[in-house]
Formats: sequence, C-alpha cells, structure tokens
Amino acid sequence: MPAVARKARPVRRNRTRQRERLLELLRATEAHPTAAWLHGRMLREFPSLSLGTVYRNLEVLVGEGAIDEVPVPGGPSRFDAKTAAHHHFTCEACGRIDDLELALPTDLGARVRRKYRLAPRRFRIDFYGLCRACTAPTRNRHRR
Repeated sequence: MPAVARKARPVRRNRTRQRERLLELLRATEAHPTAAWLHGRMLREFPSLSLGTVYRNLEVLVGEGAIDEVPVPGGPSRFDAKTAAHHHFTCEACGRIDDLELALPTDLGARVRRKYRLAPRRFRIDFYGLCRACTAPTRNRHRR
C-alpha cells in the first residue's frame, strides 16, 4: 500500500527574547553586521549566549523572511533587516556594505525568463569595488 503524502506544515517557532533582541539590533543599524558582531553586542544582556545560538536564530529569522542574509565572498555572511527590494555595494578593501536604491530595467526578469527559461520571482544585484573612503588619500581612510 503506498504511503499517504502529507502536507508540510509550516514550522511554528516560539519567539524568544534572544531572537527578538537580534531583530531589534539588526533594525537599529545599517551596517549589515556579522553574527559575531551581533553576538558581542548581545553578551551584555545574555552572558551565557553562545555564537551557535545566534547563528541558529539568524537562520530562523532568514527562513521567516524577517531578515536577509548578505553573502560576502571570502568572508562571513552579513545580515540585513531591510527586506524590501534593494541592492548592495560591498567594498573589497574594508568590507563595508552599503544599500543601493537603484531602479533596474523593468524587463530584466522577463529577459532571464526568455533566455534561460527560468522563472525569477525576485532578484538582487550586488556590486563590488572600493568605497569612497578606500579610494581617498590614506589619511582619510576608515578602519576595519
């Protein structure tokens, strides 16, 4: 007798104080912090908090769509509470990430659909290069 297919139920997760605090910290900054940065800020309030717990909670928040993960080539992922469509510029020298409010060609999704036979629902374009501070004379550069 064949197995009965079950509908997958969405996983219900309880809100925890740590997860709520992570979300508050992310919403309060435009810096696109790493898990380690967030962990360091939370240790004052939650002294026994492990970095693993921070990563697990970030994974839950990403899965729920409350935050976005911003991958950084050659570095740790960064996190962004701004989930509305936008793009990023990552400085290859200092690692700074800036949000870009940039209108893209309205037919970009349709072009991908036609050329590659894919069905994009959303997209983000990431730019890489040097930020203003890193292209300025040495005395004006910010520190990592």
